[in-house]
Amino acid sequence: MEHVEVTQDGHILLVKLNRPEKLNAMTPGMYHALGRALHRLDHDAALRVGVVHAEGKHFTAGLQLDLWTEQFGSGMPFAIGESEIDPFGLTGEPHRKPVVVAVQGYCFTWGVEFLLNTEIRVAAHDAWFQMLEVQRGIYPCGGATLRLPREVGWGNAHQVLLTGNRWSAEDAFRWGMVQALVEPGEQLAKAMEYAQAIAAAAPLGVQGVLKATRFGLEAEHADAVRQIFRDLVPVMRSEDAAEGVRSFLERRKADFKGR
Repeated sequence: MEHVEVTQDGHILLVKLNRPEKLNAMTPGMYHALGRALHRLDHDAALRVGVVHAEGKHFTAGLQLDLWTEQFGSGMPFAIGESEIDPFGLTGEPHRKPVVVAVQGYCFTWGVEFLLNTEIRVAAHDAWFQMLEVQRGIYPCGGATLRLPREVGWGNAHQVLLTGNRWSAEDAFRWGMVQALVEPGEQLAKAMEYAQAIAAAAPLGVQGVLKATRFGLEAEHADAVRQIFRDLVPVMRSEDAAEGVRSFLERRKADFKGR
């Protein structure tokens, strides 16, 4: 059983971790199911944004380590399969459409690393984050060492990566790692607010933003500027761009089709 439920609400793909009896500890099957969900999000033209959340008191207590021994020993623990996108964004192409994540309770190890590979993050006030790998004789390999210093600052990142200490939802919000704090039980509703706003926007424009921001993080400034204007040409020629102008002139809400 994969313990990942995927449903659709209009233009939004909802992905729920559903293994609460094990605190949503991730199995290899769950990893691949999440990868298939992200692939579906990218390749279904009707979908514009994903929301990932979890059943129960906790988002995840981390990996179920005993089921990952062989993969970690291989040197390629997070190898994606066919029709999958790596949830950690380390191998293959990254997801092209925005993902909003809602967390509560424990959000440990892979939960943090997945969160860092998403675009908007909502946390309940009872959320706790932890990268405890150094307390287990290993170190993070799902992207935290690459992304956490950039997200929260060098000192804040190493304070938690080198000790394995926990940090609170308030710390995560203050550091900029999460964008909204809500009462426990309200995290999914807040994530859906963000997702609905994204889904109502022009899909080609939204995807263009995400491509440009990612490219801009790694590229030289001049290269990033050139890429922005190259990618802008087909967007400006799209039906949605014309609809955006018409809706402005007619003083109404735009009805975008993703074309």
